[in-house]
Amino acid sequence: MESMKSTAAGSDLSEQIKAATKDSHVRAENTQLMLNYQKGQITQTQYKLLLCSLYEIYRALEEELDRNASHPAVQPIYFPQELARLESLERDLEHFFGPHWRTRVTVPAATHRYTQRLREIGNNSPGLLVAHAYTRYLGDLSGGQVLGKITQKSLGLSGNKGAQFFWFPGVTSPNRFKQMYRSRMNSIELTEQQRQDLLDEATTAFELNIEVFDDLQKMLSITGEASSDKGNEAKSKRFSSSPVLQFALGVGLTLATVGMGVYAF
Repeated sequence: MESMKSTAAGSDLSEQIKAATKDSHVRAENTQLMLNYQKGQITQTQYKLLLCSLYEIYRALEEELDRNASHPAVQPIYFPQELARLESLERDLEHFFGPHWRTRVTVPAATHRYTQRLREIGNNSPGLLVAHAYTRYLGDLSGGQVLGKITQKSLGLSGNKGAQFFWFPGVTSPNRFKQMYRSRMNSIELTEQQRQDLLDEATTAFELNIEVFDDLQKMLSITGEASSDKGNEAKSKRFSSSPVLQFALGVGLTLATVGMGVYAF
């Protein structure tokens, strides 16, 4: 197929992704979950479990981006120094769980399905990583500082300790960086089929995140009921059921910043 770059009006890839995922945005926007988080209704137990899923998803995403950094579609939007979240998440997890935090990471099956998808496209269709990077990182940049402050206040965190995920020290102006990122992404040359595949993958990214919050909530509810029956207070606290986690692990993103961030593309 002959490579071609669409020049039609309104054909910017970033705008097309926004249009293609509009329904998913609305589904998340119209939940009470977003309002709950904005009101500061999150506990340390819920936040710690949230960090576990964030860690697994970002580990898969960033390892695949690193491995495919020279791919013609990935290279324009590859900014590891400015955007990478993995090290921040590792520090946050160590803050809450201690030096052996890796043995404490607990995630639902949907998180594994999401990471498997990232590994699959990283191996077979690296260009599709653009959809996941765009929806997640721009969501982080859009809502990260606001949700970071909410998290700090709700959990009584000192400084950025335990909430480093939300901060981007390498980005001095999130708005300017997002504009540059969109421009770089819009410059990627795609065939019509490649463009459609990427738009479909952006929708897939949102759906995978929705599955994560659904699956996590089911896991929390079931475990909470079981621990209640057994009178196991410690286990109940660790896996307490809360709608706030549904919001935080909602759609693209990010989980925690998705609810506020992704809609500000």
